[in-house]
Amino acid sequence: QVQLVESGGGLVQAGGSLRLSCAASGRAFNMYAMGWFRQAPGKEREFVAGITWSGSTTTYADSVKGRFTISRENAKSTLYLQMNNLKPEDTAVYYCAASKQLFSSAVPTGPLAFGSWGQGTQATVSS
Repeated sequence: QVQLVESGGGLVQAGGSLRLSCAASGRAFNMYAMGWFRQAPGKEREFVAGITWSGSTTTYADSVKGRFTISRENAKSTLYLQMNNLKPEDTAVYYCAASKQLFSSAVPTGPLAFGSWGQGTQATVSS
């Protein structure tokens, strides 16, 4: 398994930006598709963005398309989520996750497809 640690959350005004990072250790990071999920108070965890092991394919939730960008740097075993034009409804705890399947050509979007999770980082957007 791979161990994941998120960072980069914080408090920002609406329209601002945050860049989340997810540092991986343990098993080779570059074998896994990766995803970002978020969970707001009283709501279920939801998919935000995903990327294949090679970085060649990305997928986004409709609510963040055009505002968020997922990327990865395999040489540094790090996943990123650049969040621009943030809205109050983006307020949540953000989690990174590594897929169960190795070297998948598709980006999984359901939480059950992911086997390793970080502890989460809080992002708060004020209006």
